[in-house]
Amino acid sequence: MSGRAGPPERSPRRLGQNFLADPNLLDAIVREANLTAEDVVLEVGGGGGALTERLAPAVRLLHVIEIDERLRDELEPLAEELGSVDLVWGDAMKVDLDRLAPAPTKMVANLPYSIATPLLIRTIAELPSVQSWTVMVQREIADRLRAEPGTREYGSPSVLVQFACDVALLRTVDPAVFVPRPRVGSALVSLRRKGPGAPEDLAALVRLAFAHRRKSMARSLELARAGSLGPAHSALESIGKPADARAETLSPEEFEAFAEALTQQEAGS
Repeated sequence: MSGRAGPPERSPRRLGQNFLADPNLLDAIVREANLTAEDVVLEVGGGGGALTERLAPAVRLLHVIEIDERLRDELEPLAEELGSVDLVWGDAMKVDLDRLAPAPTKMVANLPYSIATPLLIRTIAELPSVQSWTVMVQREIADRLRAEPGTREYGSPSVLVQFACDVALLRTVDPAVFVPRPRVGSALVSLRRKGPGAPEDLAALVRLAFAHRRKSMARSLELARAGSLGPAHSALESIGKPADARAETLSPEEFEAFAEALTQQEAGS
């Protein structure tokens, strides 16, 4: 393996990219992903191809989404050499994921930190074929994804990810292994699917519930949906929570129960 890393002169930070420059860590990511020859893998942020060239030989097909057109001179020859790479040029938050054929079974990536959280939530919801994620993210994001109810880090991303997946921290990563060196720590995390992503109406409700963290959940919802204060109080009490409960005190399962109870309360009011 060549241990490719994107040349610093390309200033990848403009696009939220920090290329991995440690071959041992790159090899470890592939091991942690538990890949098989039948897997179809999605990599977002191919960069200079350092992870791409390790993933492609281990799987049936590797879809690589990359936004930085300046990397064509490196990624296109590499994809042709490997022969099992589908290069998709564009913004991973806008690319039609349905066009990825065959559908990915796993996602393995050093994610651009600027889109890591919304991209994970999007792939959970829109790619039901994906059963596991092994991804490098900012340490703060890792802490949020696996945060427990009642903690400062717990928020809507925690709920939406944990609704569908079990989350585990695999290892923390020093900034020194990246080019350019980020100002923050990183972490390799594992997501293992346990069910479908949250329905759109539930996801919207969760985001509204956390919109005003210093207020009670019912009040936060009332600010966005006038007339929901009373039904929200009743719905919270019906699932065993106090009427003035804050959003961060509800588990993903309790959010689902609350959503059902709120629908019933609003239908009967």
